Parts: sequence; C-alpha cells; structure tokens
Amino acid sequence: MDDTTSVLFGLDDHRVLDVVRVGDRVVRVVIETIEREGACPACGVLSARVKERPLVRLRDLPASGQRVQLWCRRRRLACREPACPRLSFTQASAQVPARARLTARLRQELAAAIAGSNRAVADVAAEHGVSWHTAHKALVAAAARWLPEPTPTRVLGIDETRTRTVRWILEEAAGKRVWRRSDPWMTSFVDADPTRAGVLLGLAPGRSGSCVRAWLGEQSAAFRDAVELVVIDPSAPYASGIRAALPAARIAVDKWHLVRLANDMLTEVRQRVTREQHGHRGTLAQPVWVHRRMLLTAGDRLSARQRARLRAVLASDDPTGEIGAAWAVKERLRMLLTQTDRERIRDALWRFYDAAAAADMPETTRLATTIETWWPAILVALGADVTNARTEGFNRIIKQTKRVACGFRNMDNYQRRIMSHIALTRTRPAAAA
Repeated sequence: MDDTTSVLFGLDDHRVLDVVRVGDRVVRVVIETIEREGACPACGVLSARVKERPLVRLRDLPASGQRVQLWCRRRRLACREPACPRLSFTQASAQVPARARLTARLRQELAAAIAGSNRAVADVAAEHGVSWHTAHKALVAAAARWLPEPTPTRVLGIDETRTRTVRWILEEAAGKRVWRRSDPWMTSFVDADPTRAGVLLGLAPGRSGSCVRAWLGEQSAAFRDAVELVVIDPSAPYASGIRAALPAARIAVDKWHLVRLANDMLTEVRQRVTREQHGHRGTLAQPVWVHRRMLLTAGDRLSARQRARLRAVLASDDPTGEIGAAWAVKERLRMLLTQTDRERIRDALWRFYDAAAAADMPETTRLATTIETWWPAILVALGADVTNARTEGFNRIIKQTKRVACGFRNMDNYQRRIMSHIALTRTRPAAAA
C-alpha cells in the first residue's frame, strides 16, 4: 500500500496494508506497526523474530466520513533471551497498546465528547459503537491526565453548591424505621488570586468545617503554606475549618454575600409591614410590592425618575417609616463595602451602626450583629479588595453541568465529570495535550 494512504489514515506508528470497501460508507482497513523490533516487557531485550502475525479487530474513529472496520496485524515476537521466563510477547505501540481493543485516539475522542459537552456516556458509546463501560473507562483514564495535583495559590476561594434536591430516606435505626433528611452539598475550592487565571482546584463532599479540613489535609504542605488569604461567605463552619487547617491564613468575607444579607433584611421588613397593614405580603394593588425590585437596587444607580418613584412608594405604603429605615441601613452597608481607605471605612462603619440603631427593628439589629461578628474578616476583604466572584462563576458552571446530566448518582462521577468538563473547556490546550 502506498505510504500516502498511511499518512492520510493518520496513525503515525502504523502503515496501511490494505483498504477494501465492504458496505455503504463502510471500509475495511488493515494496518501493521512500522517498527519491526520490540522490547520484551519482562527482560527488555529487543527482538525482531516473528512467531506469528494474527489479525486483531480494533475500534477506531471514522475516516473521511466513513465507518472503519479496523484490523491490525499484530506481530507476536519471540524473546531472544534464553533465561527470560516470558517466551513471547505481542508488539505494542502508542496508538495500540498491549491487549487494547480500541485505538488511543478513539479513547481520547470518547473522553472529550463526554466531558466537553456533558453528553451522556451511553449516548457517546452508542455513537462510536462501544459499550458504556468502555466509554466510561476512557473518561476515567483521561481525567487522570487532565486533573493534576492542585497548584499552590496565594488566595483560595471556598463556596458550596447543592449536589441533589432534598430527599427523605426511610432507614432502620435502633430497631425502628425512621425518616432521615438527605440534603447533600459539595464544597468548591478555587484559585481566587486576581493576578492569575481562575482554576477550580477541587471539590469535596459536604459543606462543613470537617470537609474543608479534610480537603486541605490531602494537599501538600507547600500548598497549605502558600495560602495567605481565604475568601468565603459568612459561614461559621467554613471559618472554623480554615482556622484549624490554615492557622496562618487570613479570612475574608465576600462583599456580595453581605449585600445580599442586607437585601434579604429589607425584603423581610417590607413583607412584615405589608402583612401588618393588609394581612398578606403584597399584591399588584400595593406600589411597594410592584416596585420591590427597585428597593433592592443600589441607590446611586437609580435615575432621578426612579428616586422620585421610590419616595412616592414609601410615602404611600410605608406609614411607619420602617421600610424607609431598612432601605437606609441597606444603603449604608453598601456604601461601607465600597470603601478602601481606613479613615473612610471607620466613618462609614459608624454611619451604618447609627442607621441600624435608629431603625431599631429586629431585622436591622440582626444584620448589625452579623456585621459586628464578621467585622475582622470584612475588614480584611476591604483592605485586600478580594471577592469570591470566581468561585461563584465556577458554581454556575457546576450547576449547568448537573442540569445537562440530570444529576449524578455517584459522588465520584459527580466530581470527575465536573472537574473534567471545566478542565477541558476552560484550559483546552493543556487538557488536550
């Protein structure tokens, strides 16, 4: 067979011996390794003495839009070392390893098709004419190459995502059948250093301090020593786990989560005031309910027309002034979180506490207490100007992956599929190597 046919077929360590059409858009291709010698796996002695050349059926990718029935004439070589217990061995190559029934490029394509677009394993396996287990093994092997050990980072971001919906499971406990609430979560660890590209470093089951300690304990000492700052949402379990595993690292609270707490506080006040006046949380008849989204918008982003509408809403639907007071507390906190200068931070903090004290409501008092509890970590976030935005971005990808897959039953597959998808789509050149 002409060498140009071998070049077109694309297996560099093999040459094409024969090509025959056997059906509509189906061709039969026979190949053989170019190298005639091989090293014995037992003793390493090179041999070129052929014992037999059986034909072995292999699965391969389509060629030029045609399905390929690939046959490999594999040389079985006799070992030349008399003292070697292995009398013979089958010649292997990079594309066709020993005992392989698939080419290496087909395995790579199976793994990339599953992880790249989050297709079902069964769907990819059926397309390429292999079993589910074969396709899944290809993904597991590729994931081992795509997912190296986490690289050390100066800033570590931690956040959680829900792995499944809440379920009630009937179990046996102390001789009785009891219902147990299952609410599984997964914790994400992200390289949040703003000077580098964001990378999902790992996933751990749970959202407790113990899961943080366990994951960090699995990392190298160099990784733990490199972490100077950890960004989290206001989570006491995460904070306790970080202090135990990284005693020298500083903890910073993500500012977006604090603004969300303030918005939730304002929503609770609005709903309570509306219930006290009308007996329900609000309908289209109440302007404060119709414009509830505007209440949550940052004050400096409101147009003059919106500010006038806000004053009109508060004048008509806020007779006690509580909604307006809660809105002022929310705005004071938001302005505090934009400061970076120490003097301005101190002044903005006093104004926030003063507004919360003047409001004198359970909701605003609870928010002020939360800020006071987390103030050291908030001050770190303001001084270092760090956020958990990257972690939230990876959480979005994780949720999209779960939706496409309709969930994962196995936690190992959950982590492998998500990590592989992100490694393949976010760092494609490195992952494909």
